[in-house]
Amino acid sequence: MTSSTIWKDCLNDVTKHISPQHFATWFRPIRVLGEEDSLIKLEVPNRFFLEWIKEHYQPLIEDVLRRVTKKNYTLEWNVSSAENKEGAGKNSAINSSAEKARQLLEAPEHKAPQVKPKRRASLAHNLSKRYTFERYIVGKANEFAHAACFAVTKHLGSKYNPLFIYGGVGLGKTHLLQAIGNHVIENNESANVCYYTSERFMNEFINFVSRHKMSDFRKKFRNVDLLLIDDIQFWGGKERTQEEFFHTFNALYESHKQIVVTSDKFPKEIDGIEERLRSRFEWGLVADIQPPDMETKVAIIRKKATEEAITLPDEVAMWLASISGSNVRELEGYLNRILAVSSLTSQEITLDMSKEALKNIVKERGTEKLTMNDIQKTVSEFFNIKQAEIKSKRRHRSIAGPRQVAMYIAREHGDFSYPEIGFAFGGKDHSTAIHAVKKITKEIKEDIGSTKKEVKEILLKLGVI
Repeated sequence: MTSSTIWKDCLNDVTKHISPQHFATWFRPIRVLGEEDSLIKLEVPNRFFLEWIKEHYQPLIEDVLRRVTKKNYTLEWNVSSAENKEGAGKNSAINSSAEKARQLLEAPEHKAPQVKPKRRASLAHNLSKRYTFERYIVGKANEFAHAACFAVTKHLGSKYNPLFIYGGVGLGKTHLLQAIGNHVIENNESANVCYYTSERFMNEFINFVSRHKMSDFRKKFRNVDLLLIDDIQFWGGKERTQEEFFHTFNALYESHKQIVVTSDKFPKEIDGIEERLRSRFEWGLVADIQPPDMETKVAIIRKKATEEAITLPDEVAMWLASISGSNVRELEGYLNRILAVSSLTSQEITLDMSKEALKNIVKERGTEKLTMNDIQKTVSEFFNIKQAEIKSKRRHRSIAGPRQVAMYIAREHGDFSYPEIGFAFGGKDHSTAIHAVKKITKEIKEDIGSTKKEVKEILLKLGVI
């Protein structure tokens, strides 16, 4: 394979792991210069870009390279010669931004502790030092899950074991999972912590089976103090992987070792998972993460801007929070693009500049009549559920609540009758739509729970208000 072919295959893989806006901002500008043995040479536009990509995406790139080529490549980064030739004049804003970020990270209160030899094993198990409890923004939607995760670090294997965290895409499950590992290591250097995505665990299992070294596999995963597995819903239908994890689970549990797993659904809602595993996931504590409210999203944006040493106007933070859904990664992607455009074009961050930077990503509000598909799609994305689920017969609160919100919006802000609404949501009776509208109307009027805020945010995304 040529270097260009390798890089093209890598980019195709990368698109599966990050949002389109992240990809457009941070991966399209990268050029591949060539390959030498186990070295891949890549070129980026400027030094600020280089610092950002190494800090945020180098582990992902290295992992994708290994997966695509079956080899361990070393990355050699090069800055574009055009950027090097331009003087300090044209790049003063970029250099200033990079310098501010560097100064912030080098300040005494931000210096990371020296990595001691005993911690290298944990780093090899894929923990990112970026994911800590200190960097996690806590709000009403995630405070229970956050508290449960922190409590686990103080009582490994004896309290809340296993801990099962579930929630939609981009709500912070991975952050909390890795924060547990990082906190344990910080307070106990000798702790054997193992973090794996479900896909990586499955691939490792297949690899050891093919080499007839299952004893090594079991030794690796059954002799840890803390096992963290991310996104176990992808094991649906993978019977051999589930069976091996079942035995691994039992061995760790009986040895009073801590197990923490995440999923996008409650255990009983995961398709293709064996009943014996479902029951074990519910032995300990199940904690959910709900979509963040407006205040939490604003707090996330402000903290992110502070970490990047950027002054972000309040009106920009509020606007970003209003146009984004519940996916925090999407929210950060919007902010990353604004920061990148500002740095690379030497523009001050303003509301107009931000809207211009995101004009091809965020749909402008129009005056067209709302369609049922628009409502169902937007509500489903906001609550991180599939659009088909909102029209299904399932009555679990994670589905029924969003369905009632969608029915309310269709009646109050769309030109739809109750029979039309019932039919559009899986052929339900019009009385079901009437009940949903009354329920949501009452919750909004009496300010019950977070319904009022959620409806407002959805209407903002639909361009109704």
